[in-house]
Amino acid sequence: MKNILFAIALLTVITSCKSKKRLAELQTVHDKVKMELEDCAKKTASLQSSLGTKDAELLTKNGQITDLQSQLDYMKKTNTNLLDRMADLSIVSKAGAESIRRSLETLSNVSSSAQRRDSINLLLVKNLKRSLSDINDSDVQVEVKKGVVYVSISDKMLFPSASYVLNKQAETVLGKVAQVINDHRNLDVLVEGHTDVYPISTQFLKDNWDLSVMRATSVVRTLQSQFGVSPSRLTAGGRSEYIPKAENTTEEGRQANRRTEIVLLPKLDEFFNLLTEQK
Repeated sequence: MKNILFAIALLTVITSCKSKKRLAELQTVHDKVKMELEDCAKKTASLQSSLGTKDAELLTKNGQITDLQSQLDYMKKTNTNLLDRMADLSIVSKAGAESIRRSLETLSNVSSSAQRRDSINLLLVKNLKRSLSDINDSDVQVEVKKGVVYVSISDKMLFPSASYVLNKQAETVLGKVAQVINDHRNLDVLVEGHTDVYPISTQFLKDNWDLSVMRATSVVRTLQSQFGVSPSRLTAGGRSEYIPKAENTTEEGRQANRRTEIVLLPKLDEFFNLLTEQK
């Protein structure tokens, strides 16, 4: 009888050791897959933030993002299978496994939302460039920065020197931009005025802050009154000389810094709703 009990105890120990070893191996594989998943997510974010202005570059990076999404989906499936096996073996509780699954789904949702945003940005860039095709590229630049579309217009296209009163040429340029804005009513519009470092002081303008704000306000007012852009979508802001595109030590640099930027943004309420859904 003692021998039988001893044999049963020995068998239990051996089985337990093998089970623990197998579970440890599964845990290692799970950790590796999770690290690779996070690495793919970082690469995806890096690609999104580095989208350039040329259509070919945008298409290439969009393709790379799609490839990374496929990798994320594969890793998510692999990780889910591992979690099922580990949960069955009582290494990860059912509640713990479900929590990790929700985290993985959130990563996937964020990546999918980013892809949709980048597709919209690509469409916006194409439409804007097509609409502005007869405008000198050095005077109007369209690019993607920080995940949103920027239209940068040189001051000579819009204003006389040291003035915030729009010239006749400005109506043509703003009309072309407004057409694209009105075609995409799910976007808000931020207009920013920028100056160089040369100070200004007149009867109506105290400094470059005043000039940059008044120029942005002039553009916003024209988009609303002449081209039918809803005022609820518009925001005017001045950045003065403090966000330069180039060095102010040369005339070329100062000319690049004197600009008005029209930024096309996702609506804030939709953005916050997306964050709420992913909690």
